[in-house]
Amino acid sequence: MDFPLLSVIIPTYGREEVLRNSILDVLKQDYPNFEVLVVDQTAKHQPEIEVFLAEQHAAGKIKWFRVNWASLPGARNYGIRRAKGEIILFIDDDIRLHPGFLAAHAKNFLEKPEIGAIAGRVFDRMKIADAGVTDKTIEYLPPQAMDPGIAWYYIDFVHTVKPQEVLTARGCNMSFRREIFTKYGLWFDERFCGSAVREESDFCLRLRQTGYKIWYDPEAYLVHLGEETGGCHDISMRSLQYQLTFYHNHFLMGLKNLTPSQALRLYVRLFDCHVLGRPPCHKSGSPIKIFTRAIFYFLGFLKALGTIIQSPWNDGQIYTRFEEQQQDHNPIDNC
Repeated sequence: MDFPLLSVIIPTYGREEVLRNSILDVLKQDYPNFEVLVVDQTAKHQPEIEVFLAEQHAAGKIKWFRVNWASLPGARNYGIRRAKGEIILFIDDDIRLHPGFLAAHAKNFLEKPEIGAIAGRVFDRMKIADAGVTDKTIEYLPPQAMDPGIAWYYIDFVHTVKPQEVLTARGCNMSFRREIFTKYGLWFDERFCGSAVREESDFCLRLRQTGYKIWYDPEAYLVHLGEETGGCHDISMRSLQYQLTFYHNHFLMGLKNLTPSQALRLYVRLFDCHVLGRPPCHKSGSPIKIFTRAIFYFLGFLKALGTIIQSPWNDGQIYTRFEEQQQDHNPIDNC
């Protein structure tokens, strides 16, 4: 049987024990042909984690790269440029895996040439109990889950149990054919900042324009611990800046990829759910909180509009261009 090389890229920021556990879970995989790239944006680790990463790198079990900036899409692009695999797989730095996880991703690319990306199932730690409730089991997602204007409120990668084509993947569990990057020149947009929410959705919408499909495989599942700080969050989730970037990223995705009617539906649902707090968001209905969220909603739109206006001289490859101007970072050999 052919076992194509699979590159596992783990962007990390401000994580310690959970990062170590995530790496160990990858190293225990039963798939025979893979490499692990850790793109580390942490300024300083706890001593025991620093030693662990250095030892794993020295033993050739991982490739440990350090950068002096924090950007999830930037870290993804950084890892892609250094990956050697035919399949590029992204996981978060706060996950738990079963031994057949990598094999579950790889088999889809071997069996389905029309597939360009695999979206894996994600058991969020806070939803694990719900995922076992039989009356919440979903066999096939509703048609709305393929509508780019409203899909984001119908896609459920927790309870869905049947393989099927989907619109997008979740960033903590997704894989791609290498040629998506090499042949088609697609990269993650590094202007999706802060929470980095919707950066993978933006990428997947552009990927679908190549003609490749995105396939959901519930067998490629993991447990996402969902730590509040670190990982993909270069700012605190409770900060005002986080709130601004949350709305900015949604508007930016819409302005870049959607038709006017699709974008309008997205923005109406965004306001209804995240500002007014209606289901499925279930946020506080306090007038003060609604007013505060509305301010960030409109500021986020203006910020996203400014991002689009700047597109002729800022193509979304901020850290990539910065790297080109600096001496290339090699894997750490003397930690």
